[in-house]
Amino acid sequence: GYTGRMGTNDNGSQTITAIERAANVLLLFAETDRTDLGVTEISNELGLSKAVVHRILNSLKVKELVEADEETHRYSLGPAAVALGLTYLNRIDVRTVARPVIKELSDATNETATLSIRSGAERIYIDQVTPAREVKMEVVLGHPYPLHAGGSSKVILAHLPQDEVEEYLTHELLALTDATITDAGILRDELASIRDRGFAVSYGERRSDAGSVAAAIFDHERRPIAAMSLCGPAERFREEVPEASELIVGAAGRVSELLGYRS
Repeated sequence: GYTGRMGTNDNGSQTITAIERAANVLLLFAETDRTDLGVTEISNELGLSKAVVHRILNSLKVKELVEADEETHRYSLGPAAVALGLTYLNRIDVRTVARPVIKELSDATNETATLSIRSGAERIYIDQVTPAREVKMEVVLGHPYPLHAGGSSKVILAHLPQDEVEEYLTHELLALTDATITDAGILRDELASIRDRGFAVSYGERRSDAGSVAAAIFDHERRPIAAMSLCGPAERFREEVPEASELIVGAAGRVSELLGYRS
């Protein structure tokens, strides 16, 4: 049972149980869609008595991990919990988090996997993993591309707030290749399709001989801060798109979750 004491030997298992229960209460706040929780809800959800839940909440309240509304007697996460979360998020770097995932993608498909970030009205490759095969795609790291040209560009643009998308569409859409979408109306429809299916496909829109499929990576504020893509020579890659799109959506979702994103 919950003893509230730190002990060793016989009390050791009780102490671990107490810590686990307190952790489960805290995690429940993170997992629920509600902004606050009552003692009864927590008790029912975790299978703990109300007395135990009360004691845990009081301990967490002392450390400002939760706070109570004096009128409703409901609890929400406190400033110390917010500080913990922000400390975690601030030390996360998207390139570090995504690196093992794009390596895994490249190994699984034998194609090039890339990572891009948004920079204003442009998008920049910041990492890539290429396969050990003779004919493959390689991208130029650090080179900016417009947000309407290519899979990674379009998938970031598609998930920006609507007013930002409309503002972007007022500018001239320059062609990088014959396949680049330069008509605002057609691009608007394409962006809607990308949002619906969760990934973007490009055949020669950024580079005439390249095919790609890309998915957006979101941060804890649900902003599309990056894009992950699989790409290869256009003709070969066409046949790989169904499998590649499924893989890229799953991979980008995993990285987004590590960055604090919750759908």
